[in-house]
Amino acid sequence: MENLITLVNNIQRACTALGDHGEESALPTLWDSLPAIAVVGGQSSGKSSVLESVVGKDFLPRGAGIVTRRPLVLQLHRIDDGKEYAEFMHLPKKRFTDFAAVRQEISDETDRETGRSKQISSVPIHLSIFSPNVVNLTLIDLPGLTKVAIEGQSETIVQDIESMVRSFIEKPNCIILAISPANQDLATSDAIKIAREILEGKSYKLQFPWVGVVNRSQADINKSVDMIAARRREREYFQSSPEYSHLAHRMGSEHLGKMLSKHLETVIKSRIPGLQSLINKTIIELEGELTKLGKPIAADAGGKLYTTMEICRAFDQNFKEHLDGVRAGGEKIYGVFDNQLPAALKRLQFDKHLSIENVRKLITEADGYQPHLIAPEQGYRRLIESCLVTIRGPAEAAVDGVHAILKGIVQKAIAETTELKQYPTLRVEVGNAAFESLERMREESKRATLQLVDMECGYLTVEFFRKLPQDVEKGGNPTHSLFDRYNDSYLRRVGSTVLQYVNMTCASLRNSIPKSIVYCQVREAKRSLLDFFFTELGKKESKQLSKMLDEDPAVQQRRANLAKRLELYRSAQHEIDAVAWSK
Repeated sequence: MENLITLVNNIQRACTALGDHGEESALPTLWDSLPAIAVVGGQSSGKSSVLESVVGKDFLPRGAGIVTRRPLVLQLHRIDDGKEYAEFMHLPKKRFTDFAAVRQEISDETDRETGRSKQISSVPIHLSIFSPNVVNLTLIDLPGLTKVAIEGQSETIVQDIESMVRSFIEKPNCIILAISPANQDLATSDAIKIAREILEGKSYKLQFPWVGVVNRSQADINKSVDMIAARRREREYFQSSPEYSHLAHRMGSEHLGKMLSKHLETVIKSRIPGLQSLINKTIIELEGELTKLGKPIAADAGGKLYTTMEICRAFDQNFKEHLDGVRAGGEKIYGVFDNQLPAALKRLQFDKHLSIENVRKLITEADGYQPHLIAPEQGYRRLIESCLVTIRGPAEAAVDGVHAILKGIVQKAIAETTELKQYPTLRVEVGNAAFESLERMREESKRATLQLVDMECGYLTVEFFRKLPQDVEKGGNPTHSLFDRYNDSYLRRVGSTVLQYVNMTCASLRNSIPKSIVYCQVREAKRSLLDFFFTELGKKESKQLSKMLDEDPAVQQRRANLAKRLELYRSAQHEIDAVAWSK
């Protein structure tokens, strides 16, 4: 059972070392879940004397006004033999054997936190005492309740002390040790009053009733009467007193210490399962939040470069997953090829462009001063080119449509890359680098795609022209006058022939334009979206990399706090497991 109190002692020490004092915080607190005995009493009610009686040493500061201005977590460890000594958690390598020095260190450490004013602080002081004259026990000595502020204290000191005391004793796992002087009416006892308020005014039968303690008198204190001798006199008093002799077995500071130790052990034992569950659940929550916040920034240039590259690769992977169908978005590119491009080609309406009037105009202009003899070859070329050149518009629009989709996917991938949320500047840099790469790819795609159209304009399919003589023969005698050559029937036949050729070429371009766009934009974006950025990244110095990894200081602080709190809970988990395995 003694291991249980040691367990809580270790966890309490870890809590204080890692900043968990049970105060209101956005972080989960383990301190509030630990069973503890809080010593409550009015100012000058004898709290210090009772604690010294339990310990058997004179070690607490004394004086007028508020002496205890910080919670004192007093951990008592029973040893079988050896010299008594004390250790403070804030001085881990120093062992005190002079308890007058312990008293002075409590005062000095209080002043370090609060200054030499009379103000209070909720940050506890941890003191461990090792002695053969104590039981294994942990007590939290709280500032004494007062009714009036003295000179040098804040006007709110009365409320501040009461709020601090309440913050400790309101916890469901707190055991209240209420100290009241025997010469005071219990109805007006500050300790009893606040305990009743915490218990919502309900009446309870005390499982552990009143324990009478005889403290040293002021004269004894002035004469530095030994605490062990004072204990002996106390024991003799209860045994010899007619009023208390029948209660002597459950009176005195020794009985009080044993009773508190036993009760604390019982409470701790009952709370262990719930404590284990809380710790395990909180560890999972803390690990999850730390994962969301991402890893801390490396200190060296190599580490920063590695971190930056890993984040960029994570973004690049998200981008590729959109294109490959693992994530949504890539299917919109096919929509450009299957819907936007065909619809745009259909809207060109080549048949209207090849009206009789337009055919006559272009053939006549192409003939110049020398009318054609058999077939209007130059007219055909002019008509075909004038139709095909209009395909440049839909081709260019398809390039721009895919470009817009790729930009949207970049924005989605940035938003989905958790690591980029840590670093606003890097997020902007990666976005700009990706957009610049896409812009270069768009220009290359536009050049290649428009070349496809220009190639069709620059070289017509030979087989088409080889059919022209047959068409002329079918059309009648070529010896007809020039005037007849430009009649509506002839021009209509020319327009129909040109339209067939243009539709054939348009169908071919409808297939080749998507191939050009995919090759120059989609495939290239998958292959080398951030290549140029990586090249420039390798040239940056540590300071430049630091500017890119400009994480929000609040996030950095949050991560550090969570890491400390996670360390605390893992330490507590280890302590509890060690006790469980030892049974």
